[in-house]
Amino acid sequence: MIRVGIVGGTGYTGVELLRLLASHEQVEVAAITSRAECGRRLDDLFPNLRGLYDLVFSEPHADSLAACDVVFFATPHNVAMNTVPELLAAGTRVVDLSADYRLRDAANWSSWYGEDHASPDLLGEAVYGLPERNRQQIKEARLVACPGCYPTAVQLGFMPLLEEGLIETDSLIASAASGVSGAGRQAKIDNLLSEASDSFKAYAVQGHRHLPEIEQGLGDMDGGAVNVTFVPHLLPMVRGIHATLFARLGKPVADLQALFEARYADEPFVDVLPAEVYPQTRTVKGANRCQLAVAVPQDRGTVVVMSVIDNLVKGASGQAVQNMNIMFDLPEDTGLRQVGLLP
Repeated sequence: MIRVGIVGGTGYTGVELLRLLASHEQVEVAAITSRAECGRRLDDLFPNLRGLYDLVFSEPHADSLAACDVVFFATPHNVAMNTVPELLAAGTRVVDLSADYRLRDAANWSSWYGEDHASPDLLGEAVYGLPERNRQQIKEARLVACPGCYPTAVQLGFMPLLEEGLIETDSLIASAASGVSGAGRQAKIDNLLSEASDSFKAYAVQGHRHLPEIEQGLGDMDGGAVNVTFVPHLLPMVRGIHATLFARLGKPVADLQALFEARYADEPFVDVLPAEVYPQTRTVKGANRCQLAVAVPQDRGTVVVMSVIDNLVKGASGQAVQNMNIMFDLPEDTGLRQVGLLP
């Protein structure tokens, strides 16, 4: 059995990890931490987990976490980077769901997050945890940086086009919308039901923290620098991301549908829909799945890719479990066979 620790177990990604790991036959969750809830029973805070775990929240001490085989950090940025070096030194592997290790350049990280990085020497070692791109590196990694939710949807959508050098990379556009759970569990006025319901808005148009991650990942696929105009929106619902991606074709392509189907034919968690069938967020709700559709409207040279995920599953905790499965040489879908919830 794999002994698992979870740091930051009171947020949405933390409880989502617990939900998924409850059906994982190779895992024992040995530690769940929270400074604010220390001493409180897990199922007192999350009644949906009654009968599944007999755990109490504890302080996040590195010495107790080091007894685990792998530790997930389901925390805001600037938490993992202070503890991960000690865990790695003790031989514990780490999957970080925060942004602390996603960017390889410490100065770039600091410019977006407004502080110095506490363990910049590990940025070069951390493996970016997009399995469809980096599966072999993840397998051997000590430290995996789990991608953000928007970057997951955007990169999976653009990947086949960039790998084949089919699109102009100086003017990529990603218009993406997320449910309110993407903002976390903290109390914020903008996320109140009376504020978000029956409305739709853009935010962080001048610069979202996921932009450098998106451009870094897409640049790796292309082999050079890319420029992305990224506009996120808030959807009046709890879960889900819908990303609509636009790019100019740089060369004629006979069959983009066939290209996408071939690229993802062996990927267990990416589903390319039939031509002229377009994805909906509800069909991936609760599932570790990305559904894609591709089109060139009116044959005018602009390719449009539609990409949907559940931001808490394939966009966060499900992808984290997928990475853990790869790291420990388990079937990739272990604990991740949930079907999308309809209606």
